[in-house]
Amino acid sequence: MRARFVFGTLAACVALTACSGGSEAPEYGENPQLPEKQRGLLPNMEIANPASWGDARPQVPEGYAITAIATDLKVPRQTLVLPNGDILVAEGSGGHAPKLRPKDIIAGYIKAKGKTSVEGGNRLTLLRDADGDGTYEVRSVFAEGLDAPYGLAFANGMIYVANQGELVRFTYRDGQTRADAPPIRVTKLPAKINHHWTKSLAASPDGRFLYVGIGSNSNVGDRGMDVEEDRAMVWQIDARTGMHRPFATGIRNPTALAFRPGSDELWAVANERDELGANLVPDYLTSVRDGAFYGWPYSYWGQNVDTRVKPARPDLVASAIKPDYALGAHVAALGVAFSAPIMGERFAQGAFVGEHGSWNRSEPVGYKVVFVPFSNGRPAGDPVDVVTGFRGEDGMTRGRPVGVTFDPRGALIICDDLSNTVWRLVPETPGNPEDFVPAGRSRADVMEEGEGGVRAPASAVATPDNLPEAR
Repeated sequence: MRARFVFGTLAACVALTACSGGSEAPEYGENPQLPEKQRGLLPNMEIANPASWGDARPQVPEGYAITAIATDLKVPRQTLVLPNGDILVAEGSGGHAPKLRPKDIIAGYIKAKGKTSVEGGNRLTLLRDADGDGTYEVRSVFAEGLDAPYGLAFANGMIYVANQGELVRFTYRDGQTRADAPPIRVTKLPAKINHHWTKSLAASPDGRFLYVGIGSNSNVGDRGMDVEEDRAMVWQIDARTGMHRPFATGIRNPTALAFRPGSDELWAVANERDELGANLVPDYLTSVRDGAFYGWPYSYWGQNVDTRVKPARPDLVASAIKPDYALGAHVAALGVAFSAPIMGERFAQGAFVGEHGSWNRSEPVGYKVVFVPFSNGRPAGDPVDVVTGFRGEDGMTRGRPVGVTFDPRGALIICDDLSNTVWRLVPETPGNPEDFVPAGRSRADVMEEGEGGVRAPASAVATPDNLPEAR
């Protein structure tokens, strides 16, 4: 009955959605040429048809190899490389937003068709390659009973986890495979409705602050602005006290955060608004500036006014800044990780971005990992396809990239939440490990051998006094 209702409603809307097709070329880069707005009752939608990988594998550039280092997970979303080289995988799926309109029901039904049928694990799984041969022969549940964990960070000798409703921490001993105590709350996070439930996370290089990306509760304030309190922004949280403040606002859904190496610059990928056409509004990669307003919901890509939002706020629009780099509309960027020369000359300087893939275009986009080259600390040039084949030429979808994490031993770790796999991309001829030694450090400081692989600098695992106790 429900399926007949959904498809009957879709059929009735065909004439009204025709203007939202996908024939125009997507726009990339620092100064994209934005097309005219296109409106309809619903956007054209192409359902991702899941299929197993079988003997197939994602496609990678010549000179690189990709392997599955973990399968049969429970919705892997983001990963964290620990100081000894172990990998933590956050597994979960959250959200409890009510469906208020017919199009909410339709969109929910269509998006669900392109997702895994596996229930989220609400846990952290640890993977270990003890001998450094690229095979992760140890797998254990590090922590369970979490609430849709997503963002992960390591600082101050602690593992920080952003659940959908709170930021928590675990004390960590080098080499342990399971948490030895329940998590301690650092602070609550906005959880009312949780239309965008994912909470991204990054730690400042000195470990003093944690940054949490919090998505909006709607497309463009459709549920009223009361439920958007403390949403569509990045929080800065004091790691010792849990005190927090808005760091940057007007970012509809900041799905992944990372600091650019050698700097104090926080960067994010964000998912922008829908229902303005196949090529509006571009998802983006941007530096996140303290006190900056990025437009949502009143404007997009700087000061392009979204007339759907009432009442208008010309005062806020006037202050809106443009993001740094357009990734293309509806690619659903969910992961970001900066690279280093050890990944090879082609990918020596820039950021990898995991694109989960569109659902609201007649011609799908995304479904791949791309590389955005940087020069002098800024994006420079078109995105380069790195890992493709998640959606095949046969129209079947075998995987959907989410989080991407750079492993300083020379690998890119990719979560795939459709096939429930963690992939590992490596150059077949690795670069010199000394290439990733930060300026001002020695190789001995960075590459101290220990159980499970290469250690991070000692400064990364120093534990400050007076961390907050359980509350």
